[in-house]
Amino acid sequence: MLAIVNSCALMGANAYMVSVEVDVSGGMPAFDIVGLPDAAVRESRERVRTAIRNSGLEFPFQRITVNLAPADIKKEGANFDFAIATGILLATGQIANDDRVARTVWLGELSLDGGLRKINGVLPMSVILPSNGIGQMLLPEVNAKEGALLGGTAVYGLRDLRQFVEFWQGRQQVEPCAVDVAEIFSRAQHWHSGVDMADVKGQQAVKRAMEIAAAGRHNLLMVGSPGSGKTMLARRMPTILPDLTLEESLAITRMYSICGLLPEGQPLMTERPFRAPHHTASPQSIIGGGRVPRPGEVSLAHNGVLFLDELPEFSRDVREALRQPLEDKVVTVSRVQGRMDFDASFQLVAAMNPCPCGYLGDPLKRCSCTPYQVSRYMGRVSGPLLDRIDMQVNVQRVEFADLNGAERPESSAVIKERVMAARERQLRRFAGAGVFANADMSRAQLETFCRLTPDAAGLMEQAFRQLNLSARAHDRLLKVARTIADLAGEDMIGLAHVAEAVQYRGLEQFAEHR
Repeated sequence: MLAIVNSCALMGANAYMVSVEVDVSGGMPAFDIVGLPDAAVRESRERVRTAIRNSGLEFPFQRITVNLAPADIKKEGANFDFAIATGILLATGQIANDDRVARTVWLGELSLDGGLRKINGVLPMSVILPSNGIGQMLLPEVNAKEGALLGGTAVYGLRDLRQFVEFWQGRQQVEPCAVDVAEIFSRAQHWHSGVDMADVKGQQAVKRAMEIAAAGRHNLLMVGSPGSGKTMLARRMPTILPDLTLEESLAITRMYSICGLLPEGQPLMTERPFRAPHHTASPQSIIGGGRVPRPGEVSLAHNGVLFLDELPEFSRDVREALRQPLEDKVVTVSRVQGRMDFDASFQLVAAMNPCPCGYLGDPLKRCSCTPYQVSRYMGRVSGPLLDRIDMQVNVQRVEFADLNGAERPESSAVIKERVMAARERQLRRFAGAGVFANADMSRAQLETFCRLTPDAAGLMEQAFRQLNLSARAHDRLLKVARTIADLAGEDMIGLAHVAEAVQYRGLEQFAEHR
């Protein structure tokens, strides 16, 4: 007898429907799975067989053929276990095969005792269900809240195969899962990470640069001696960024769901991500890809911060691979199976030493590097990459008086208020244009919204010539000046705004192509 049940699979960041066709017929006992299954899917034969028996149900001593359609796309993972087991139970008449089957999707991995285990990618799978006529989703209890985030589909979280049979036959009541997204966000507003800008003594110039970067969503590079506080400052960047919107939160949750990184008991990501990969990371781990393409660090930092400490120590392939996502806000991974796009709209914060020994320009320790070593070290950060980093700031050694001063520095909350006020100005300016921060302005928007006073225009021309700026670097400098003006509450970009923005383009001379 034939039974057909619905399931889902992932292809990159998107999901697609999979029809699980199960045929149980006479002949030599066998259990075959076709439809381009990978090793994890093929191994489901043993999990399903044992789970059905250990759940007190009958596993047929007949020929079982399972087809996963569409058959020309490779199927991966263990989330088909539940659907295959259900198909066998339907085909053998152990549960009712009625009109509910066509409106239901089954997702879940089976343990040998029949329990349903957590799976990845439930959120992107739930997105496609309403348009495919699916009215209810059956999945592991631990995934239920994630599946119910979007609404539109009745989501039933189940513990094991036994409970499913009782529920399907009407002998046990299971309430659909409901999630109050507003309540989750309300709780998040009272959450504190434990880090604050008030922890950082001194470094007023760097804090100012970080405030500008946060207000306009600009990329930032910090250059300073070891121990000057670059990493400590970078880790506090998320504390002054604007709160997430629901749309941004769902986009982040989507990526973390695909990678199985959602925190236990937390169906929705409510904080901006802060990703800090080690400098030994491979290009695939940073950008994404692999044999089975998965999001990389740039996508896990979507709508958040990607922090690259010791930037020159990352491999050249990693550094140069960042250029495209910094510009396009998306990563495209092309494989034989097809092309996959991953969102990568992140804010880059990087840190590096001024030379190999780290003490060039330090007032207390003497640099031991030759000019050639310094030039070669700084040249690792190429001109095209520097072009895409809006702001470059020197981080000086903290003075003793700052460390032992009684005055408490500004808290993150105070700085965040100013950042939010500047962002509100930008949101009003770009209303309906799909742009949410100055860093994302197009060339046409620059001409419309970045009007300079005569003095400011003269200084901009002088900076363009003396710093040998590219057209891209010129535009990014103009965007930074626009953000500085927004923080000051000014409509026109004045001389002081451009002068401060020029201070953050100090490394152009070290680019390897200069």
